[in-house]
Amino acid sequence: MIVTYVIIAACVIMSFAAFNDFSKFEKWKFSAYHVVHAKEQYRLITHAFIHGSWAHLFINMFVFWQFGGVVESNFAAMFGAKGTLYYIVLYLGGVLVASLPALKKHRDDYNYAAVGASGAVASVLFSYIIMHPVNLLYLFFIIPIPAFLVGILYLWYENRMENSQDNIAHDAHYWGAIYGAVVTILFKPVLAMDFVNQIVNTVSRLFS
Repeated sequence: MIVTYVIIAACVIMSFAAFNDFSKFEKWKFSAYHVVHAKEQYRLITHAFIHGSWAHLFINMFVFWQFGGVVESNFAAMFGAKGTLYYIVLYLGGVLVASLPALKKHRDDYNYAAVGASGAVASVLFSYIIMHPVNLLYLFFIIPIPAFLVGILYLWYENRMENSQDNIAHDAHYWGAIYGAVVTILFKPVLAMDFVNQIVNTVSRLFS
């Protein structure tokens, strides 16, 4: 789990620095306008390591900690030495892919800004779901739901809320999740059939 802990540490350190120095927050936040017009492409990465508040940071890191360690361990077991590289590609790729819709939509909007690791965390969550679709996840910590159903509900909700005005980057969540599922299958295509088989076998047992 060393990469997971390194990422968490980086997010905490950079978020703390941004909380205490507004110039750092302004420099590191995602601004599609600055990425396109000022060629500040580094913002595509740095924005995912800072957060808008301690609560925002805690929620993202808690979810990442819950699933990241499992995914990192699974990758190490499946891919050996390449597992660490694949895990980094999963996370950082999620950061980038999750940013693309806003980059296109807000490229000329000087006032648009975003921060947070939510897109990357969604990538890790959906990598977990692909590998463990019938494991139970607990909605609101009390309601047990199979992981694949959580994934379906998550995608439905984020897609439905994409055009809302709640200041949450639902498009980043949605595309980060899609990326996480797709890239995990690309890393090991047999996982697609394993995903289906686990669900079919579980449903079959319920009706047998």
